[in-house]
Amino acid sequence: MTGPREHGPLPALLLALTVSTGLVDAVSYLALGHVFVANMTGNVVFFGFAVGGADGVSWSAALLALGCFGAGAFAGGRHGVARRIHRGLLLAMTCATQCVLVAVTAALAAFADPARRGTQLAMIALLAVAMGLQNAVVRRLAVPDLTTTVLTLTVAGLFADRTPNEVRLRRVASLLAMLAGALAGGLLLRHGPLAAPLWAAAAVLAACAVTADRLRRRDAAERWG
Repeated sequence: MTGPREHGPLPALLLALTVSTGLVDAVSYLALGHVFVANMTGNVVFFGFAVGGADGVSWSAALLALGCFGAGAFAGGRHGVARRIHRGLLLAMTCATQCVLVAVTAALAAFADPARRGTQLAMIALLAVAMGLQNAVVRRLAVPDLTTTVLTLTVAGLFADRTPNEVRLRRVASLLAMLAGALAGGLLLRHGPLAAPLWAAAAVLAACAVTADRLRRRDAAERWG
């Protein structure tokens, strides 16, 4: 029998991605009309609220986020499938792609009119594609308890399961990473321009891409590839 698969630096990199998720969802929910681009459970609920006539919720924004997230996930599910590639390279390629999408969204927020509905919908679409791509690739990386976008099962497992301290620590770290990203995003929105959390998220993604690519080139990278 083979032992548990090694993950090398992947857990730390995925925690950084979780921070970027908090930054991005802070923008989408607080500034783009109460819609999530990473948490699709929330959008399904929002869509139901909107169809039921609730005020302050847009069915079109929720539906757009769902569709674009699905498109990103579709692309992520096929990213690098034709040939087996190192998990570090897969993560680096994904983060680089996300960085471009988030940076374009930040540029829209900075140089277009973010109050226009068309600009908001374009931003939602770009961010949802980026988060769908991330979600699909993280599933393929298969690091336990680090989904980077959804914490419901993480919270349930934290309280329901009898697990080693290492597993509990990883789950708590995931929660704290999302909290840190959301807190930072909220503060940046309150005290700075709309684009600020997005530039921060793009910087985190760029750092993850560079770090993952460098680490996968090391000799020890074979064990977690």
